[in-house]
Amino acid sequence: MNRLVKGKKVMITGASSGIGQYLAIHVARQGGVPILIARSGERLHIISEKIEETFGVSCYWYKADLSNDAEWKDVIDRICYEHGSLDALINNAGMAVFDLVSEAKWQDIDRMLSVNVKSLFRATHQLLPHFLQQGNGHIVNIASQAGKMATPKSAVYAATKHAVIGFTNGLRMEVEKDGIFVTSVNLGPVRTNFFQQADPSGNYEKAVDRFMLDPNHVALKIVDSLFTKQREINLPVWMDSGSKVYSLAPVLMEKAMGRQFNKK
Repeated sequence: MNRLVKGKKVMITGASSGIGQYLAIHVARQGGVPILIARSGERLHIISEKIEETFGVSCYWYKADLSNDAEWKDVIDRICYEHGSLDALINNAGMAVFDLVSEAKWQDIDRMLSVNVKSLFRATHQLLPHFLQQGNGHIVNIASQAGKMATPKSAVYAATKHAVIGFTNGLRMEVEKDGIFVTSVNLGPVRTNFFQQADPSGNYEKAVDRFMLDPNHVALKIVDSLFTKQREINLPVWMDSGSKVYSLAPVLMEKAMGRQFNKK
């Protein structure tokens, strides 16, 4: 139980399912106030009501399409106006479409860049002045092990997560003197509906099924680290070890793991 969460307002994007939904539950369970954002207002309404009924805390929700920058900016402005200062931002929203670059549709590439990168930059850029003014806050960016080790058919997705990791590392150094924590969460495959869009064939999901992370466990790990100085959360540990080896010997790893890399 993280006692630092109690009474804190925590904004969570991509909160209508998967890790985002569990993040909301664990924030509320530990006495925090979740502020939920996703495209599905109906789902958010149900989750918010259930959280308030179960944990006796306020839970707010806002419908927004994070791929629409103007809409997302307006929603963030509204949240800031209605809630004043926030205490934490968890940039959890993300999407993927796994394809060879030569076969990818531009609209899929553009949407991945908009949701995974631009919307994360937008939320951080708008909320950072509030954190700086109050002298505290925590920004958590959900990246991926793909941001450390790209594979075929995930070139664009991996590039977006490379961007998130780079942004997170630079930002951390900029604001650590101001009392603001910045954490990147680098995950392997998680058992969510993410792959329904990323790989509709289901082949990749079947190939990595035994390695998949539990979204409830991931969310608890993140919430337990809120308002503490945590540079990175890397799950699973063995995959993070592989990423480290890859950074030292990429040619060797690509030859040794080529068959596994091509399972998408």
